[in-house]
Amino acid sequence: MYLIAKESNNMCLAIPSKIIKIEDGIGVIDVDGVRRKTSLLLVEDAKVGDYVIVHAGFALHKIDEAAAMESLRILKDAAAFAEKKERDA
Repeated sequence: MYLIAKESNNMCLAIPSKIIKIEDGIGVIDVDGVRRKTSLLLVEDAKVGDYVIVHAGFALHKIDEAAAMESLRILKDAAAFAEKKERDA
C-alpha cells in the first residue's frame, strides 16, 4: 500500500490502477470496475495494461501487477474491517 501524505488524523492513499486506454497523454484507469481519467504526463513510457500508482488525478509511477494486486487486497481488507467495526459499535 502506498501512503502519500499524513496530516493530523487524515491520510491520503495512492491507489494502484490498471491503464485500459490512452489518448493524448490521458489514461483511462480501472480499479475494480470503477473507471477514471488520469494524467500520464509523469510516467515515462506508460502503456495499456500497465499498473500505475494514482493520486490526485496523476499517475505517479508504474508498479508490477503482483504489487498492485497485493495493495488492492490490503485496501479491501482494511475497508471490510472498518465496516465491520462500525456495524459492531
